[in-house]
Amino acid sequence: MKKLKVAVLDDYQNVTRHFASWEILGDKIELKVFNEYIGDDPHLSEKLSDYDILCLMRERTPLPGTLINKLPNLKLVITSGMWNASVDAATLKEKNIVYCGTETKIHSTAELAWALIMNSWRGLQTEIENMKDGNWQTTIGRGLKGNTLGIFGLGKQGLQVVEYAKAFGMKVIAWSHNLKQEACEKVGVEYVSSTDLFKMSDILTIHTRLSDRTIGYIDKKKINLMKKGSVIVNTSRGPIIKEQDLIDALNNDVISCAALDVYDQEPLPKDHILRKTKNLILTPHIGYVSEEAYEKFFNGYLKAIKGFIGKKPVNQIS
Repeated sequence: MKKLKVAVLDDYQNVTRHFASWEILGDKIELKVFNEYIGDDPHLSEKLSDYDILCLMRERTPLPGTLINKLPNLKLVITSGMWNASVDAATLKEKNIVYCGTETKIHSTAELAWALIMNSWRGLQTEIENMKDGNWQTTIGRGLKGNTLGIFGLGKQGLQVVEYAKAFGMKVIAWSHNLKQEACEKVGVEYVSSTDLFKMSDILTIHTRLSDRTIGYIDKKKINLMKKGSVIVNTSRGPIIKEQDLIDALNNDVISCAALDVYDQEPLPKDHILRKTKNLILTPHIGYVSEEAYEKFFNGYLKAIKGFIGKKPVNQIS
């Protein structure tokens, strides 16, 4: 049997072989790991044209139909997780290319969201930087208890954040396009309108999916509804917030701080204006970058390949 050529894309930490035992596939595959971002490579189709199987790490390198059509040997695509907005699933189905995912039950994204909430609300970033500069006690922190946490999107991540907020004695409100009052009542969360979500939140944390309805949903008009001194945290997808409107709000002290783990363009360019914007905490899309998540993702790749070879696909999306 001819070896299947497998490409693992965007393994920035070079841990493909650390988290999964690829040797169990024996001589059935030939493995290539790409450690650098190649999504903007003008010769991407040429680099990937020989591969039978592509393993995608979330949405780091998109797989649109235009690229799929230039990959004549492609037989199987595996994404980490069970949903990937950057993959043209319709084209894969049309070309009879098997599309699978991996287990997704992780807590690391919600945990990062809470870390960013703590950091931004308490002013930790400022104090950390000031300590390195030789200063001492330059700000006055704020406590979470009794304040209002607004959650935009009450799915798996949002529900995990609800638990953390309650442990800290916060009032929790929520809204999203599909959210119903009954769902909020089941978990002790107050259902509010979109307008009230922005007006009432001391801290707004975003956990909704990126879609036609949510792209650019948080704009100047919405941000201007928020309290002076409030905070926005985004660990979902960058384009949900209109980037320039957020920058203007921070520069004009409309809100006190924002914390972002996701961006319109990823990786974020070294000279991007966000890196220089005041009162803004940035992390490099690490919500899902944890040992626990990577164990599931990389072993999920293995399971999907074994299933494909055995003609019994697992976690098949289409």
